[in-house]
Amino acid sequence: MISFDNTEYAFAYKTNKELKGARFLFSSMANSFLVTLGLRLMPAVIKWRIPFSKSMIRKTIFSQFVGGETLEQTSQVADKLEGYNVQVILDYGVEGGDDGDAGYDNATLEFIKVIDYASSQKNIPFISIKVTGIVRFSLLEKIDAAMHNCEGSLINRYNEIISGKLSTEEKEEWQRAVKRMLKICEEANQKNIGVLVDAEESWIQDPVDALTILMMDMFNKEKAVVYNTIQLYRHDRLQFLKDSFEASTKRAFILGAKLVRGAYMEKERKRAELNNYTSPIQPGKHATDTDYNKAVEFSITNIEKIATIIATHNEESNLYATRLLDEKGISHHHKYIHFSQLYGMSDNITFNLAREGFSVSKYLPFGPIKDVIPYLMRRAQENSSVAGQTSRELDLIEKELKRRKQ
Repeated sequence: MISFDNTEYAFAYKTNKELKGARFLFSSMANSFLVTLGLRLMPAVIKWRIPFSKSMIRKTIFSQFVGGETLEQTSQVADKLEGYNVQVILDYGVEGGDDGDAGYDNATLEFIKVIDYASSQKNIPFISIKVTGIVRFSLLEKIDAAMHNCEGSLINRYNEIISGKLSTEEKEEWQRAVKRMLKICEEANQKNIGVLVDAEESWIQDPVDALTILMMDMFNKEKAVVYNTIQLYRHDRLQFLKDSFEASTKRAFILGAKLVRGAYMEKERKRAELNNYTSPIQPGKHATDTDYNKAVEFSITNIEKIATIIATHNEESNLYATRLLDEKGISHHHKYIHFSQLYGMSDNITFNLAREGFSVSKYLPFGPIKDVIPYLMRRAQENSSVAGQTSRELDLIEKELKRRKQ
């Protein structure tokens, strides 16, 4: 039976120096005062180019969670992981912004560049993209709000808004965004690389979901190319998974589902309270865990029609998935099952899964330090706020360092 307690396998790819560096970083993240201070200072020190700031960030939090500043630098990490049967999901870690068409076109070209690079490497089966990188956030927000005032299925509501509720300029702007998405998916289809569409805030998620499902309908007929990200910390997402499966069955395409817990919990709750509407977030951790495991079971039960990526740091959910696969006699390398964890976190899960022959990867962001600051800030917040995450990482690192001294 698989165990996630084996630190020898978990950290075999790290030197003693690297492990000690990780210990220092996670110890710092355990201090809420230091995390709060760091989150306030990090954007400023980069913006104002304070001497040695980049070097300090690069040697600490950047090296722990990011693959490098360029595609070429990620190859060193990918090659090292390949030696332990761990694959890579490449993420061009630049957050979306209102940069206009030129910025969105450039981001599209960058995503295509990542796809082309991934196709040249044998260890990179997927890339990750954000729709907010190719279209204006406020346009997504307007479409989402309008969709909520319509009735019917997701696609019907989307079609109603796109065809009749936008201005001529907004329709043209949206069509440019759709064309960008088409270019990305067409390239991925040709190069046999999976495209994982990131989840967004709930108030822009509906048009993202609709666009992603339409891409699946075009490109997932014979293989899984496009995947939607489903955040199970939302109380409506288990039903959304089932509704998406029903749509995929009717339209005869393979549903791609990347199952995560979620990334915007505090922001979602604050906005719901401020605007006096029911929060989309689950009432508690138990409800999230329950829905996540139900989503895993539903997806594995329908494994011939749902290509699933189990993307979680929760040990119980990963163990539950492996047990289901074994009980159902499904190969650890089935083409429609894959596990993934963030680079720099939960190595005990990733490398022990790989050791047991499961298809598993590290989610590997890359990009200039100034551009990946938002990602690094979320990692710091996550490790300081998720109950037990930092202490678990520290315990495992300490255990391995002691083992190596014996």
